[in-house]
Amino acid sequence: MIFMKNRTINTIIEDDILYIVLSRPKVHNAFNALMIDELTDIYSSVNQMDNIRVVILKGVGKSFCAGADLNWMRDISKFTHQENVDESLKLSDCFYKIYTCKKPTIAHVHGVAIGGANGLLSACDIVACEQHTVFSLSEVKIGIVPACISPYVVKRIGEYNARETMLTGNRFDGKKAKEFGLVNFSGTPHEVDEYLEKTIASLRTSGPNAISMCKELLFSLNNEWTLEEARTKTAEMIANLRQSEEGQEGMDAFLNKRPPNWIKK
Repeated sequence: MIFMKNRTINTIIEDDILYIVLSRPKVHNAFNALMIDELTDIYSSVNQMDNIRVVILKGVGKSFCAGADLNWMRDISKFTHQENVDESLKLSDCFYKIYTCKKPTIAHVHGVAIGGANGLLSACDIVACEQHTVFSLSEVKIGIVPACISPYVVKRIGEYNARETMLTGNRFDGKKAKEFGLVNFSGTPHEVDEYLEKTIASLRTSGPNAISMCKELLFSLNNEWTLEEARTKTAEMIANLRQSEEGQEGMDAFLNKRPPNWIKK
């Protein structure tokens, strides 16, 4: 195990898993400028970590994340307009780095996930929460809106679920979060651990390059390509992958009824 302590997050490497742990427990892991910078840096760096197969985001202490630190929000409200915009862009960039990470990303959520915390989890590929977690998109309650997180939350839960959750700012639990589509799985702590173990095991049996390319495919289909562009670009992608070293290994392994070389024996 490799443990690295930063000022607002800790990172732990166990085998081929990178755990990113929000570590401001006294304020329920609310994020500030420094945490945003540290999260952006680590999600940028993990793309070059060939030894990492899965990235798991979680929080230390009683909560996953209470959203933005209101003391930080109050301080930056006194900045110039351009400084406010620049600070907000850093937050948007953080969510974008998580969303475009080449590795499979998982959020393990407990306690509370308030406001901007829902941007962190929504930008991940897979989200599992403890059933008694309290969620809220509560920005309207303090006279602002969930602006920077909205692209990722709306992708997850759709427009009309977003209208209900964002306009009311109401709190809801893990079961309701699952109904909204905000999380993939909700259960007891033990059930969440079991779900994550099974999910990680499944990810480990998939080709690392194939997973990265699948994420690129999904990003492009949902954000860049027209249907006409997708017609040719998807054909090019599968042709390249069929002839790739990993693709050849995977097909040979399947035909010869043996595990591919990316599965640890």
